Amino acid sequence: MTQHRHPESPILSHCPETLPAHAYIDADWYRQEQKTLWANNWVAAGRLNDLKPGVMKKVQIGAASVVVCRASDGELSAFHNVCRHRGAELCSRDKQPMGKLVTCKYHAWSYAAKDGRLVATGHARPTDDFQKAEHGLIKVSHMVWNGFVFLNLSHDPGPLAPDMGLKSLDNWPMDSLVTGHRMVKDLACNWKIFWENYNECLHCPGVHPELCDLVPLYETGIMAPNEAPDWTPEKAAQPLLKEGAVTWTATGKPCGPEFPNLSPVERQNGYNFVTIYPTMFVVAHVDYVRAVYFEPTGPESVRLTAEWYFPQETLDQPGFDAAEVAAFAKIVMAQDAEVAELNQRGIRSPAYMQGKLMPEEYAIHDFHKWLLHNMGRGLQS
Repeated sequence: MTQHRHPESPILSHCPETLPAHAYIDADWYRQEQKTLWANNWVAAGRLNDLKPGVMKKVQIGAASVVVCRASDGELSAFHNVCRHRGAELCSRDKQPMGKLVTCKYHAWSYAAKDGRLVATGHARPTDDFQKAEHGLIKVSHMVWNGFVFLNLSHDPGPLAPDMGLKSLDNWPMDSLVTGHRMVKDLACNWKIFWENYNECLHCPGVHPELCDLVPLYETGIMAPNEAPDWTPEKAAQPLLKEGAVTWTATGKPCGPEFPNLSPVERQNGYNFVTIYPTMFVVAHVDYVRAVYFEPTGPESVRLTAEWYFPQETLDQPGFDAAEVAAFAKIVMAQDAEVAELNQRGIRSPAYMQGKLMPEEYAIHDFHKWLLHNMGRGLQS
């Protein structure tokens, strides 16, 4: 029996179909994703303050390798990571030093790091028909938002569009936060499966006992108060964390000074999620910020990079250990990784063709619509 809900509730009024099984295992589907949504959307490439001046960094964006350069004066540029001579890779390590030039190790073609123009062709002596101006590096659009570097392979990139808006993190001192801890984890599942896990909490009561203890709402299988059957807009907002807790740590206590400019709602929430498809989500707490980056590595594999950011004064506290702060979220991510991988193994069964979403999985349905729209496919609502 369908329960009557307020018209503004996000809960679905029906049970739509999931993506077909082959969307999670098929190599051709994966290649199409790489050519469309990963090539045409802004993709996060780490923190600006983690790329020091005089250093270049290799980043994988869909099917393309990109080199991000930070000149000695701090100016940022980005190019396809390919020499215009015969196609050699320019930046072969995760990070490597550079001067004013980006020089190909193979034949010493050199390019200006700031604008990519070809400066020299090594020992080669081109004939008059060779035009240097036509053989500069191929530029990649880039931007910085809240201290995060974003890249876009499109020739005409649209605006960056976080789900909570560009101003959603304005009350946090994002630009000055310092990376205190990093975790890289390779999972044996399609990248979409981890996003789907992120987009529902029906699994929370059975998978996340520690998280449900900290966030009692999750123990009911929903992500937000407006998903409750009796919710109305008039209901006063309540703290989302258990009594005595203000942040996501093992004790619920802050790990250092709380950010002073947060709104009462942001402080009361205890956690504030910002989603940027397809590349990352950010979780902003009262004392630190966490980000999780997605990098598909194959039809059935994904690399997740989680980073924790703190004010320098927090990191400077005697005896402070950022890994201890990260430990709580790492428990949750390990639990999510386990069920995401078992989800992938099940989808590979010849008995599974397609599933049905439950009304509470509205955010997954929205994700599917976003994905198929970006791939140029249709989906019934």
